[in-house]
Amino acid sequence: MSFSFQQLRYFVAVAEQGSISGAARELFASQSTITEAIKALESDLGVTLVQRHARGMALTHRGHTFLRHAQRILAEVSHARSTFTAGRQRITGTLNLGVTSLVAGYALPELLARYRRAFPATAVSVYEDSPEYLEHFLLGGELDVALLFLSALNEPSAFNSEVIKRYPFRLWVPVGHRLAEEGRVQRSRLADEHYVLLDLDEIRASTESLWRDMRQTPRIAYRTTSVEAVRSLVATGAGVSVLPDLMYRPWSLEGDRIGVAELVDGLAPVAVGVVSRRGTQLSAAAAAFVEMALEKTSLRQG
Repeated sequence: MSFSFQQLRYFVAVAEQGSISGAARELFASQSTITEAIKALESDLGVTLVQRHARGMALTHRGHTFLRHAQRILAEVSHARSTFTAGRQRITGTLNLGVTSLVAGYALPELLARYRRAFPATAVSVYEDSPEYLEHFLLGGELDVALLFLSALNEPSAFNSEVIKRYPFRLWVPVGHRLAEEGRVQRSRLADEHYVLLDLDEIRASTESLWRDMRQTPRIAYRTTSVEAVRSLVATGAGVSVLPDLMYRPWSLEGDRIGVAELVDGLAPVAVGVVSRRGTQLSAAAAAFVEMALEKTSLRQG
């Protein structure tokens, strides 16, 4: 294969921004340049990565698979560049890291794997709990840093926090659903739909605001704390849901397809961030983790 580092950057930007135009704005490149790069990448791989339609684009199944590889390659290149200047191999000590179940399942694995490869002399302990308890452990000094949805912080003034990435909310629907065909949907259209509610602390406030702003009561058909259950229920037509892109995958565990649509008057994006107690001097191991977590934010700008 002969694809280039630049082609990977363009492809990842298109996938993350959801459109060629969004990637062009993000990378300060022309749309034609990005379009040609994606076409060349598809030709080199011999597969279709992006499906283009009147309302924009969507990744194919192969596209989603290749996206994980592309992100990993870009991350490794970034770390290779900085290893020699950051003195990473000399860092030792212990990192006590807190995560919520939601972050643990979607934002943590790749970051933790990269950290362990970069700093093999550090000992890492990961603790999973609710946002409330993670705050308590941070304030008590039992945790060095935590990864969580920043909107879930009860006492944000007590912490230093840095945004790793913001995730927009979109409407999840069964493939072929009439709202999916519309592409952009008014919130008021949800009032007539059965709703599948993901009942987790991190996004509860956003979900409640969705209905509070509409001054309507949702027709909740199912309430669950399992993202996989939401996927299966939506995919099989039990209802619709509104969730952040962090959790979106186009297939359920059973292989049923899940479509998405934009909300015209959508919710504010949620931010996943790295949090530490204000006024605390981070250890070298913890500071290195924070630096690595934030690298992904600036990766496409480097």
